[in-house]
Order: sequence, then structure tokens, then C-alpha cells
Amino acid sequence: MSGTIGEPTGPPTQANAMAADISGQMLDLDEDEDLEVFSKKASLTDGSAFEFEEEDDSDCKDIFVTVDNPESHITAVETFITYRVLTKTTRSEFDSPEYEVRRRYQDFDWLRGKLEEAHPMLIVHPLPEKFVVKGMVERFNGDFIETRRKALHKFLNRIADHPILSCSEDFKVFLSAQVWELTSYKKQGPGFLSRMGETVRAVANSVRGVKNRPEEFAAIQMYVEAFSNKITNLDKVTQRIVKEQKEYMEELKEYAPSYTLWSGSEEELVGPLKGVASCIERCCKETEEQVNQLSDTLVPSLHEYALCSETLKAVLRRRDNIQAEFEAKNEALATRKVDQDALKEDIGKLEDRMELANSALKVDWSRWQRCMRGDLKTAFVSTAQKNVDYYEKCLAVWETFLVSQRTEGCEDADPDQLS
Repeated sequence: MSGTIGEPTGPPTQANAMAADISGQMLDLDEDEDLEVFSKKASLTDGSAFEFEEEDDSDCKDIFVTVDNPESHITAVETFITYRVLTKTTRSEFDSPEYEVRRRYQDFDWLRGKLEEAHPMLIVHPLPEKFVVKGMVERFNGDFIETRRKALHKFLNRIADHPILSCSEDFKVFLSAQVWELTSYKKQGPGFLSRMGETVRAVANSVRGVKNRPEEFAAIQMYVEAFSNKITNLDKVTQRIVKEQKEYMEELKEYAPSYTLWSGSEEELVGPLKGVASCIERCCKETEEQVNQLSDTLVPSLHEYALCSETLKAVLRRRDNIQAEFEAKNEALATRKVDQDALKEDIGKLEDRMELANSALKVDWSRWQRCMRGDLKTAFVSTAQKNVDYYEKCLAVWETFLVSQRTEGCEDADPDQLS
């Protein structure tokens, strides 16, 4: 696999050049309020406007969320897990500074759907898969539940750290409403026919496609495709390595006792055999820590961004849908003799909508890149440090064994031969 993550390949077209340069474009994050609005001073649907400053998580964070304490629930109809969601905040729109509620996976899924619906040009990070992830045999075993809990915790904190998504009324309700209140709130959403109509229109637009995608978004599209291919491959290989390391660790656990048993029948080799057994046991312990680090740090980061690449593709498709509708209206205006005024009005609205959607995507794209690079760099550095520690400790174990054997060899040697 050549190149770096997300680096587009191919002939040096203008889009390629822009894609290669995207990493240097660090735009100030501006905000939006609905489908279209996302600029430094955005006129909202209610006529108000607001402006956001540059993010500073260390000083300005005013909402903290923790997901913990999973509990199993068994009913006559289903078995499911709920998680405690603890929130501490200083925001004035909340009635209390602290909340404690319980949520199940489908509640998290509902929240993500509402955020995407309200802010289709923002990059909402993915949830862990609904069904059993690869390597998990039992859906409700301890490892699976803990893996999901960590992913849900990260998901909510992604939202809490986002200057627009964290202000969503749906997010506030999710964090603060009791179960019956949340159930009632969910029922206030758009009806099935409305959702179906939006879906049909989106599909029609995506089939029609766009003719003149701006070079900037063509570059982003190429970047996302390259990023998706590489991060997905890294995710699969890393999960396979972790699986093989776990199998190796289980073999080591069986390996050491064999040397100990052998020492019982070899009086002349008792010391070396027990020494080897001890070294293997210590290396097994270090291997377990290394596997845990990979499982807890590197695998979740790679897997999250592998899933996130699909989210990016969906956001780009939604942007293209708006442009496709705009182009279709322009074509209709050129060929139809009637309804000219109505078409011009529609085209004007679509042009504004497309401009605002482009602005929204560009600033959130820059924010996402900063976040992604920081997360992956942290995971890579942590993994590298753990690997260095692992191999140094294992090397020290075996070097100590060698020194002990050489010392014993000198003590057992014939004094006359030594002289």
C-alpha cells in the first residue's frame, strides 16, 4: 500500500493538486442552524443571527458527558442493554447543572438520525455497528458491552465538542429527558409519508448526478475515496493482527507450564527449564498488555474513521443532490416556455441553498480533518511507545535469563580447567 492516508493518486489534474493541498487549508470553524445556514454571521430561519469564535476545548468546554454502568434488561419481548448517561454542564439552556438518565442503543441511533436530518452538511461521527462486530461471538458478553460503551461514550463527546451539534435541542433532550419524556418527544418527528417523499427526491437527485462539481469538492471527493480505501484496509489488517496476537498469547499461556512439568523429570536441567518457563510467563503478561493497548487505542480509532469515511461519502452525496436539483431547474428554464417566473424563483432559492451547503461542508470538513489527524496521531504515538516498551521488557527478560545461565555455567565449571 503506497502513499499516505487519504492521499489521492493518479495524474496531476487540478483536482489532484487541490486534494493534495487540502491538508493545509485550516479554515476557521463557522456555524449553521438548519439545512443551509453555516457562515460566520448566519441569518437563521427565525431572523436571528449568531457568530462563533475559534474553538478552544481546554478553556471553553461547558458540557461534559460520561457513558457508563451498562445494565441488561430482559423482557418477554426482547433483551437489551441500557447505559447510564451522566451530564455536567454550565449552559443556561439547561434547567439543571447535572443529569443522570439511562439510554439504550436505539436512543443513540435516534439522536444521530435527528442530527443528520437537521444538519445534513455536518459530519456526524458514526455509532458502533448495531449488530455483533467481527470477533465478538456473543452479543451480550462483557467484551462486546464494554467495547460498545466506550464507542457510545466517544460518540456523545464528539457531539458535545461540536459547536453546532452540541446546541441541538434533540441533543439536550437526549441528555436530560427521562425515558417516558424521550419516548413522547420522539413521536413528534415528521411522519412516514414526509420522510418517504424526502427519500424519493434524494434518490432521484443522486441518480441524475451532477455535471459541474466544483474543483474544490471534486478534490475532497478524491481525498475521501483514497482515505476510505486506506483506512479500511488498515482497520482490517489491524484487527487481524490483534486476533493473531491474542491467539499467540493463549499459546504462550500453555507453553510455560510445559517447561515447568518437564523440569520435574530432568534434574540436570531444572534451573534452565524453570528459567525459561518464568521468562515465557513474564513475556505473556507483557503481550497481554500490548494486545490490550491495541484493542483499546489503535483498533477503535481506525475502526471509527473507517466507518466515518462512509459518513463523509453520504454528506458529499447530499451536497451533490442539492447541486443536481439546481442544475435540473436551470435545464428546465432553458427548455420550457411556461412557468418562467416560478422556475427563476426556485433557481434563486436553490442557488442560495447550494452556496450555504457548500460553506457548511467546507468549514466542517476542515474541522473534521483536524480532529481526525489529532486522533490518529495520538493513537499511532501511543501504539509506538507501547511497542517499544513491550520489546524492551521482553528483551530484558531474556537477557536476564542469559546472564543467569552464564553465571551458573562459570560456577559449575571445573576449577582446574578454569585455572
